[in-house]
Amino acid sequence: MKKHSETKRSRRFVSLKRVLFYGILSCLVLAVIMFVTVCFSIRSAVKQMSAEATKEYPGDRVKALIAYVSSESHSLKKRNRAAWALGQIGDKSALAVLESFYTDGDCDHEKHLCQHELKKAIDLCKGGLNLTAWLRR
Repeated sequence: MKKHSETKRSRRFVSLKRVLFYGILSCLVLAVIMFVTVCFSIRSAVKQMSAEATKEYPGDRVKALIAYVSSESHSLKKRNRAAWALGQIGDKSALAVLESFYTDGDCDHEKHLCQHELKKAIDLCKGGLNLTAWLRR
């Protein structure tokens, strides 16, 4: 009788291990799918902002985005998107312009570029961890 009970318990343990393994595997696969989806979404947004900037300022996309951020003829919202795109691209040539707008003060989205977004873009251009950069190289 003891042997039968141990075998039953052993089968339950193996079954539990299998469920746990497949559960963890499913979570990992889902996390990878979500990560890749977010990466492609960011890539698409950067390409869209780059296309908008290069339409107005033909040539290199980084130079076009820099000109876009610097131009006061665009809304602050659009200029913030261009600053964000520069951060996502991570090109060090954008640092001077991004830093020129960064005051380390509070954000005033009605009058100035978003200081929080500028700080993130500056950090990325200085070589900060950019998990989606592999899509844009």
